[in-house]
Amino acid sequence: MIASGWKPDRNQGIFETLLVVAGEPVELEAHLSRLARSLEVLYSQELPTRAEDELRHAAEGIPLGRLRIAAVPAEDGLRVDLLAEGVESEAVFPERGVRLRTHPIGGGLGAHKWVHRTGIDRPAAGESGALIVDEGEVLEAGWANIFAFRGGTLFTPPLDGRLLPGTTRAALLEMAAAGGVEAHARSLASNELHAADEVFLTGSIRGIEAALELDGEPLAGCGPLSNRLAAVLRQRWGLASELDAPQSAAAAPILGQPAR
Repeated sequence: MIASGWKPDRNQGIFETLLVVAGEPVELEAHLSRLARSLEVLYSQELPTRAEDELRHAAEGIPLGRLRIAAVPAEDGLRVDLLAEGVESEAVFPERGVRLRTHPIGGGLGAHKWVHRTGIDRPAAGESGALIVDEGEVLEAGWANIFAFRGGTLFTPPLDGRLLPGTTRAALLEMAAAGGVEAHARSLASNELHAADEVFLTGSIRGIEAALELDGEPLAGCGPLSNRLAAVLRQRWGLASELDAPQSAAAAPILGQPAR
């Protein structure tokens, strides 16, 4: 359990995690841009110019995997650590959803992806993960952004400095707009999640993941819209051929919900 007064240990640094598909880092520019902004704001440091080349090189030969680049303050300015590893296909757009528990943190986790993750990362199978709230407002899961769909409109909390500006969150909003789906970034309360037609999480490795329960009460999880968005996101990430064959996404109408 993370304390309500949780504050990150800035000395542990910040990081980015990227999906790798067929030897290519996914959404690389967006991840590097976010990392560069955080480095400037937090540590007055610039992202090393070699970072992009090193990430691309590390991804070579990995059919499906992830890269983790961490930037940690050091006596000589900045230490950059890079990890590359494969992932199981079941971990990307997983069929199994996740259970959530409300956890208040004043001011949220903030707009940076901290290495200090005690009590925040995605829970192990069978456990529930922290849904961060601030004065009754839902902000994000500790490891993912959150969306709710109700009455033909998609909602997600706004980027007001209290939550991570997720790269997959941004991609999803872009795809929703292109598909004519009305979407709004506005504050959400827990009771709105319980009343929603669909509730799901978004992240850079897992893509879209169903939210099945909050504080022991069921949530709607994924449905027609989030499944369609997942199919389009798979195609965007180059995963359609491996993971999307049963969905027949290429033959499906574009997202399917008209703007209102």
